[in-house]
Amino acid sequence: MDDRRMTSPLKLIALMAGSALAGAVLMAFAQAPRSPFNTEMAEAMSRMHAAMMIAPIGDPDRDFAAMMIPHHQGAVDMARIELAYGKDEPMRRLAQGIIVEQTQEIALMQGFLDRSATRPTPNAPAAPHIGH
Repeated sequence: MDDRRMTSPLKLIALMAGSALAGAVLMAFAQAPRSPFNTEMAEAMSRMHAAMMIAPIGDPDRDFAAMMIPHHQGAVDMARIELAYGKDEPMRRLAQGIIVEQTQEIALMQGFLDRSATRPTPNAPAAPHIGH
């Protein structure tokens, strides 16, 4: 399991609150008429909310990027669903723009996380010095 996942009781409460929000969204979609669009949107939002529930590591830049990546991926997933089912051309163009822009932003944030992975965080001790 990813060590950034929530593990403490306080973090579990936050996860439950986030899950409650996601549950409310899913409930709203469950009460909507059954359609492939509604089902796929509910699934995309559920994945996004679950993936955003990470434990902060104490580095605002890295925490921001780690939480925003699944948020943006959720937007990309929902935009793809709009392209699959939507008919309004301005909305379809908006969805296409979201896919392009948010995919680029995901790559930028993931690159930042990859580059900064070895940098110590305020909550983690620095790597021990070996040698002189």
